[in-house]
Amino acid sequence: MTAYRTLQPWRILAAVMALVLGSAGAQAGENTTATAPPIRALLVTGGGYHDYKSQKKILPEGVSARANVEWTIVHETSTNDGHKILLYENPNWADGYDVVVHNECYANVNDPAYVANILNAHKKGTPAIVVHCAMHTYRSLKTDDYREFLGVSTFNHGKQHPLDVKDLQPTHPIMKGFPEKWVTGNEELYEIKKVWPGVTVLAEAKAEDGNKRENAVVWVHTYGKGKVFGTTLAHTNTTMSDTVFLDLFTRGLLWSCDKLEEDGKPKAGYGPTTTAKTD
Repeated sequence: MTAYRTLQPWRILAAVMALVLGSAGAQAGENTTATAPPIRALLVTGGGYHDYKSQKKILPEGVSARANVEWTIVHETSTNDGHKILLYENPNWADGYDVVVHNECYANVNDPAYVANILNAHKKGTPAIVVHCAMHTYRSLKTDDYREFLGVSTFNHGKQHPLDVKDLQPTHPIMKGFPEKWVTGNEELYEIKKVWPGVTVLAEAKAEDGNKRENAVVWVHTYGKGKVFGTTLAHTNTTMSDTVFLDLFTRGLLWSCDKLEEDGKPKAGYGPTTTAKTD
């Protein structure tokens, strides 16, 4: 036998009002999420040795499928190792952006004043993401200023082979959801000569040499007032396109902008939305 409950008129009115208000609240929440100002990300890319033409598509699209991010892309097509990116000649080059992703590869630029202009933006508080060959960019510099910004010092890498990436900080928000061990496709393992003070290494991989030395492959630190998330991974498009990598990269970007919760999820309004786009 089915039991029915009869509501008094005032109870019916209250129930209807609750439904209306609840619906309005849900719509307001949805609108808040949909209309939250997107993170304004600048991707600077270009150089030799890597498929930057494809990567400038893979990264922004992969991140914007996971977070509320709007992209501006500066792609320098020169493959000359001594090439200077014109953008960085402007003292205010990072103005208007919430985070800068450095995925460029120009190793033989040795101009301290030029590099200082890049670093000043991050010292003042603009967060940075540094990817793969960004660690060997400006490798010819005689000073360590750029390497201090990166958080690591590295000058060479080994042959391509799959890397066993080990999670060292499973409770860190960036590493939430990351496998305990992840095996990449063929990658270049950068030899890390120095991890700078104040850097937290989040993941490492073992070198394929005699001493089997571990090398940092993911890390975070603060440079001046700006947060920095770094990874030497993503030499290949296969790794960059991998769900594990894109999830990790997105959490790192959100963390750098203070838009990542402790559980590794985007803060309210910064999950994926239809407003996220690439310029």
